[in-house]
Amino acid sequence: MNIEIKPELHKKTFQDLSTDELYELLRVRSEVFVVEQNCVYQDLDGDDQQSIHLWLTIADKVIALARICPAGTHMQNISIGRVITTVRGKGYGKQIMLDAIDAAVEHFGATTIDIEAQEYAKGFYEGVGFKQSSASFMLDGIPHIKMTWTK
Repeated sequence: MNIEIKPELHKKTFQDLSTDELYELLRVRSEVFVVEQNCVYQDLDGDDQQSIHLWLTIADKVIALARICPAGTHMQNISIGRVITTVRGKGYGKQIMLDAIDAAVEHFGATTIDIEAQEYAKGFYEGVGFKQSSASFMLDGIPHIKMTWTK
């Protein structure tokens, strides 16, 4: 019998994160964005303190995460970023994005949300309602596009 375990959603402000939770979220971000993608960049950008942090766990292991930044922090509009899945092909990326959109609406009253998407992930973000809203640009040595979700 194959029983699917449903991930647990966690949602906290920076101030509500425990030191262990913060450490684990930053560790996973570093593991994926810096090590796996071989990209040296400043992950700790000063936006985490104003953001809502979401992550999914199974058996206390982080399998997906994202952060929602209020307007005027990371981008001019409300934005979602630092989107990661550590277990791929199971729909956890889509789940964390849909949860992040819901949280952006709930916490910040979002009617428009922007992201800076790596170009290769354009189709993924289109699948959760984002549309390309800029030409291609380089960010930390990786081709990106701005994409926008509108309620």
